[in-house]
Amino acid sequence: MENSMFCYQCQETSRGIACVLKGVCGKNSSTSSAMDLLLFIVRGVSVVADNLRVKGQAVSPEVDRYIVDALFSTITNANFDDASILNRVDKGLQIRQDLIMQSEKAGIVLPSVDEILWNGQRTEYEEKARSVGVMRESNEDIRSLKELVVYGLKGMAAYLEHAMRLGYNDESIHSFIQSALSQMVVKAMTTDELITIVMRTGEMGVQTMALLDKANTESYGNPEITKVNIGVGSNPGILISGHDLHDIEDLLKQTEGTGVDVYTHGEMLPAHYYPAFKKYKHFVGNYGNAWWKQREEFTAFNGPIVFTTNCIVPPLANAIYKERLFTSNSTGYPGCKHIESEAQGHKDYSEVIALAKNCEAPVSLEEGEIVGGFAHNQVLELADKVVDAVKSGAIRKFVVMAGCDGRMKNREYYSEFAKALPKDCVILTAGCAKYKYNKLNLGDINGIPRVLDAGQCNDSYSLAVIALKLKEVFRLNDINELPIVYNIAWYEQKAVIVLLALLYLGVKNIHLGPTLPAFLSPNVAKILVDNFGISGIGTVDEDLKNFGIVG
Repeated sequence: MENSMFCYQCQETSRGIACVLKGVCGKNSSTSSAMDLLLFIVRGVSVVADNLRVKGQAVSPEVDRYIVDALFSTITNANFDDASILNRVDKGLQIRQDLIMQSEKAGIVLPSVDEILWNGQRTEYEEKARSVGVMRESNEDIRSLKELVVYGLKGMAAYLEHAMRLGYNDESIHSFIQSALSQMVVKAMTTDELITIVMRTGEMGVQTMALLDKANTESYGNPEITKVNIGVGSNPGILISGHDLHDIEDLLKQTEGTGVDVYTHGEMLPAHYYPAFKKYKHFVGNYGNAWWKQREEFTAFNGPIVFTTNCIVPPLANAIYKERLFTSNSTGYPGCKHIESEAQGHKDYSEVIALAKNCEAPVSLEEGEIVGGFAHNQVLELADKVVDAVKSGAIRKFVVMAGCDGRMKNREYYSEFAKALPKDCVILTAGCAKYKYNKLNLGDINGIPRVLDAGQCNDSYSLAVIALKLKEVFRLNDINELPIVYNIAWYEQKAVIVLLALLYLGVKNIHLGPTLPAFLSPNVAKILVDNFGISGIGTVDEDLKNFGIVG
């Protein structure tokens, strides 16, 4: 049977090779094709925009916003709505044509590539999509490196979009994204040239995460140690998921005094750590766990659910909560109401609030509290205490267990690994990977919790800042001399940019699991192993020995 799609951008990809009939994530082949075509158009827009910049011509901010949104909408579990994706294709064709006209007026000769020349109609979209997907590049190693860059750019775009929504931007990041996409279209690139772009992607990833960190902390304050309620109240509630802090601010403001409570889910948990949100008494707590448990948890919640970003798990056909699902920003799901931003970037949640008032209160899933808020500013305030614990031997190892959670059974490894760590080891975490161990009773070391949660996946930047500060305090020449090991779980493309950022910062011997990316060809995987010491995971007992944690 001929493959109806080809996608291997996430960790769950079928058989560890590729999804070729339907995505394990739930993405239909038609959606995959629409995304392939959208990325083809994005590459074309980038080629023209990059040529304009090289010739000193200004590129409209609309172009930057379009490319960031389009890339973000194609990450895993963000958008399952074919119409939404195809509307972006339509928009991209118009933007590309406007840029071409701008180039002609400036006397700029553009390269003759299909990404610029093709100008099909809607009736031709499906056929065109078949020839512009991942397998358009026949050389396995070149394809692998190109996709590594593209997936890094997708993650970068996600973080950049959040910063932009808070009014923070950096033209050099947009310029790099568009230049990287353009180069991979117009040049017959060698492996070495692509590796250079891979490392540059990591560098710009650090810059992007630093920008978002600045946007979040200057807007809402530095995260601080916080106990987050995981129980429920008696009022009806709204559950907000994803990563966008601008959206939760809008929601908290509009629900104040309405008798409707607000709960976070999944990656939105760290919103509780920001001082600006603590004034809202109806900001009750966090409901449930990581993204992949949402089907049962959304059913039990009873109230509306708002997606600000991925990860969406497609509801089952008989799901009773589908009519309570709302999407926004780059997300989309067929049949769900999409909340658009108004001219100033804010959203009107009146429909969501009205629905919530007619819903029952959430069903209790658990009781108690979890502790987080250990971003770089908070940890550096504890630096003397941490350093003393290291010098005394009370803390022997830090284990970075950042990244993503997921539904595959082999991810139970991370819970077992956390439980097996000796009591003189501290876990540094960020991202939804934390849900594998943040509710375990692992205790503390001299008052320092053994799980230090920095926040969302982008807050892996905080973990890098902490490591660099410890390197400085201990007067080391190399970050790899620190008593830190990296055991990182990945799932989608935001984790890819975090990985590339760590490689750029010089971090070596990263253990990546539960499986290595399918998009790494054997030769490219060997390059990463030989140059950076990247490896997979084994059993808990084997890895505790391999990481030098136990004898």
